[in-house]
Amino acid sequence: MKIALIGYGKMGKEIEKIALSRGHEIVSIIDMNNQDDFESPAFKSADVAIEFTNPASAYSNYIKTFKANVKVVSGSTGWIPEHGDEIKELCNKSGKTLFWSSNFSLGVAIFSAINKYLAKIMNQFPAYDVTMTETHHVHKLDAPSGTAITLAEDILRNLDRKDQWVKEEAKTANDLPIHSIREGEVPGIHSIRYDSDADSITITHDAKNRTGFALGAVLAAEYTSQKQGFLVMSDLFPFLKD
Repeated sequence: MKIALIGYGKMGKEIEKIALSRGHEIVSIIDMNNQDDFESPAFKSADVAIEFTNPASAYSNYIKTFKANVKVVSGSTGWIPEHGDEIKELCNKSGKTLFWSSNFSLGVAIFSAINKYLAKIMNQFPAYDVTMTETHHVHKLDAPSGTAITLAEDILRNLDRKDQWVKEEAKTANDLPIHSIREGEVPGIHSIRYDSDADSITITHDAKNRTGFALGAVLAAEYTSQKQGFLVMSDLFPFLKD
């Protein structure tokens, strides 16, 4: 499979290493300094482009990639509130393809399934209040993380006593607070805690490095090369479906 990389930071380099080890070819690498390469024959020859940049660049990168008739796999977050409906319409009605996830780690996918199941159980036990903490490296621009928001939204769909997630401190009993920590070079830690007067239950996913994220992105690219539309992790891993 021919892969183009959009963004060549630490994640981009890890994805390159995993892709090459699985027998794929990197035909184009686009970063801040060669934006004209979106129109190059090499980029247009890609079966899939894997995009890991930042919230400010993601939407523009999708549009440029769609224009080149290349499918996209992306882990960039922060673009959905403003551009989500437009991108989904381009995929579902105009023949474009985007596989998007806030987190490509297989471990996080399993953790997400456990999170949803636990929330369904805890819906029966109102004595337990739920909070979340996420920790990432100091270079991460968004807070809460996209993964934390996805996890929180899954809780909200399954826990009737919570209406919305909020940053840091809950203002009412119906709020689900997400506490964000930025320190060092931490790849990512997400902890969800149910606390009562009697005891507490905590589930945690702790990424040791970027390898799991990179492998998941390449697996998603392999899947996406044969698919069309707006795709998510539950398409790749059916155990995530409700």
